[in-house]
Amino acid sequence: MPQPVSLLSLATASPPHILRQGEVAEVARQLFAGRFPQFDRMAGVFGTAGVHTRQSVMPIDWYLKPRDWPQRAAAYLKGGVELFVEAAGLALDEAGLTGAQVDIVVTVSSTGIATPSLEAQAMDRLGFRPDTARVPVFGLGCAGGATGLALAARLAAATPGAVVLLVVVELCTLAFRMDDLTKADIVATALFGDGAAACVLRSGEGGFARVESYAEHTWPDTLDIMGWRVDPQGLGVVFARSIPHFARAELRPAMVGMLGRGGLALEDVGRFVCHPGGMKVIDALEACLSLGQGALDHERQVLAAHGNMSAPTVLYVLDRVRRGGLPDRSVVTALGPGFTASTVTLRAAA
Repeated sequence: MPQPVSLLSLATASPPHILRQGEVAEVARQLFAGRFPQFDRMAGVFGTAGVHTRQSVMPIDWYLKPRDWPQRAAAYLKGGVELFVEAAGLALDEAGLTGAQVDIVVTVSSTGIATPSLEAQAMDRLGFRPDTARVPVFGLGCAGGATGLALAARLAAATPGAVVLLVVVELCTLAFRMDDLTKADIVATALFGDGAAACVLRSGEGGFARVESYAEHTWPDTLDIMGWRVDPQGLGVVFARSIPHFARAELRPAMVGMLGRGGLALEDVGRFVCHPGGMKVIDALEACLSLGQGALDHERQVLAAHGNMSAPTVLYVLDRVRRGGLPDRSVVTALGPGFTASTVTLRAAA
């Protein structure tokens, strides 16, 4: 029988600049109230988003001036490489490994473009071998933490003994816009932050969990729900439909189907580890999965301390859950552009 894939380590990294929600709300009012007629009606989102602080790669003053695509790209490259190196280094240290022992690097990021990609930029600093395989992945959005973990597990299973390093880096604040404001831009300003997470996986025993299964579900005719718009100023967020409403109505049957492929039912799961897209999303997840109000406590704590960092956020939640003690079986799950739900089922190490 093939050996199980083990999750040897997990680490997170946050950039140095702290955005306090009250300060962001006041700056947003100064910048937007005179140019966006609906701002006063929408300003309450800063208080209801569930976010207290966030971290960003640039200080708040940087966002007060219009920024074009080259400026945002430069900030992404510099900030992204720093977070990549920090998160990867911490995960390798926890696993007792060095960069020279990494066989495959999976890099997940959808908030900027770098060619050569982030892992190539970081190779010398982390000591990766020249023959290390690179797998950069773009476009997964908020689902990227779960989908990236599944991809890394697939690669580890297909290459027995190989050390697979997954690094997820998102710099959502670089998409804050001052030009063509939409309701989605206001929500993004109240919700999104920057961060990175990294995991080391390898077939065989060890670590704090093993990967039992993984699955995805993409709903037809849902391309408009979430994504980026692209223009000369850079990336702008798209929320064309209510994600909480969609999750409440559609996620449960999809989750039943994804778990069923692995011979499992909802009641077999000790803990759902969810991407906290926002407070309303968390409430919707608790309702549709019959978890009970308040069950997703770590999700709320991560959202409050870091905001929605897109892809790495669910791995921040997993880190908190595992430090408190993983149940026998947990399911890491996230929703993202496509519109797609992604799951990874974990069994706690004995």
